[in-house]
Amino acid sequence: MNRIKKTAVSLLLNYVSDDPMEKLPKMFNIAEKLDRGNLHANMISGMRNVILDENNVWHTFVKNLVEDVDTKVLQKFMECFIVNANLEGEERARAIEKKYDCNVPWAILMDPTSACNLSCTGCWAAQYGGKNNLSYETLDSICRQGKELGIYFYIFSGGEPLVRKKDIIRLCSEHQDCYFFAFTNGTLVDDELCEEMLRVGNFALAFSIEGDEEATDMRRGKGTYRKVIEAMERMRKHRLLFGYSTCYHRYNTESVGSDEFVDDMINRGCRFSWNFTYIPIGKDARPDFLVTPEQRAYMYRRVREIRATKPIFAMDFWNDGEYCHGCIAGGRRYLHINAAGDVEPCAFIHYSNVNIHEVSLLDALRSPLFMAYRKYHPFNSNPLRPCPLLDNPEMLMTMVKESGAKSTAMEAPEDVDELCAKTVSVAREWAEVADRLWEENPKSKKAACEAVH
Repeated sequence: MNRIKKTAVSLLLNYVSDDPMEKLPKMFNIAEKLDRGNLHANMISGMRNVILDENNVWHTFVKNLVEDVDTKVLQKFMECFIVNANLEGEERARAIEKKYDCNVPWAILMDPTSACNLSCTGCWAAQYGGKNNLSYETLDSICRQGKELGIYFYIFSGGEPLVRKKDIIRLCSEHQDCYFFAFTNGTLVDDELCEEMLRVGNFALAFSIEGDEEATDMRRGKGTYRKVIEAMERMRKHRLLFGYSTCYHRYNTESVGSDEFVDDMINRGCRFSWNFTYIPIGKDARPDFLVTPEQRAYMYRRVREIRATKPIFAMDFWNDGEYCHGCIAGGRRYLHINAAGDVEPCAFIHYSNVNIHEVSLLDALRSPLFMAYRKYHPFNSNPLRPCPLLDNPEMLMTMVKESGAKSTAMEAPEDVDELCAKTVSVAREWAEVADRLWEENPKSKKAACEAVH
């Protein structure tokens, strides 16, 4: 994006800081002009239609954002996330992808530390051990390399990433053109952190919560639910942007999908939600936590109902495969770098050929396992069966063996056949339900028609 366009964006953001709801139409006009090549024309047009309609739930969503979140925070979100990550970054990433014949992601998920102050039942991150850290210099280098590839969105997981909150804030200060985001258990959020987040403006949190108090404390320990709620109250007091992240499993799916829970989260100030299903990774995995096909189908329908009726942006990491044409891992839209530096295709796929301490980010994207992802994707013609572990375990076994990737689980390295054996029956059962769901979906008929023509 050239200097003239960046200046136009800056002027626009200053312009809408005063009475933004009245000035939204002009924002969409500018967005269209900035979208060279019409890469985002459909998205911009769709957003314009729903957000400007006062009877639409998304109009209410934006109105709540404007009223409850600090203006500087919203401006940084629009500048870094919408303009840099989606308009400027996407164009650069696609050019590099074409030049090097490899995937270039939209976001990077990285673990500043594997340390955590909780011990949650069935935690996938626990398999890394609790003693690894990415130095500030390494985190900074990943961001600098990422920007050269067009990547402006960086997500932190762990461990508990806020164990390293001072380094994270330093990173946010250094890279004011990027947007940062962390999944957190919420227990380390204090007023000092909130004030620093308000200062930098380009950092948001998703609080991990398992539904009501009983369901949360069952997995995360007694008293955790109350600490998360207190952290949300503190964030809202400082007018910061935040949401929640939940792992739905056999014992809490109905709780996290209920109107009572979702409405409570909205009323507490959450503006987005990430919904993940339980994956049985590692020696302490709990296969009994895996959802039934009926529960996963329930969440498929429920998340769509929430988006249509409630002022919150709800996402389902697996069931939203139709919107991103299958699996987003392997660098298609994101990758994962653990606290030891292993570059993995996904946070739930603990296998790798390379370490970020030894190779560049671009070389990691061209490593054998990542190229196998590029070669074999999509793993299924039904986008409601996107995952190579949960839905197509035979594909993960093929890619790991073909690439020679090694397990990155330090506590107990896990053979890929052993891992995939946990999901074979689940994948088979889900296939029957998912295929029926996709047949009912209008998009499936459109896709079939396009394939014929």
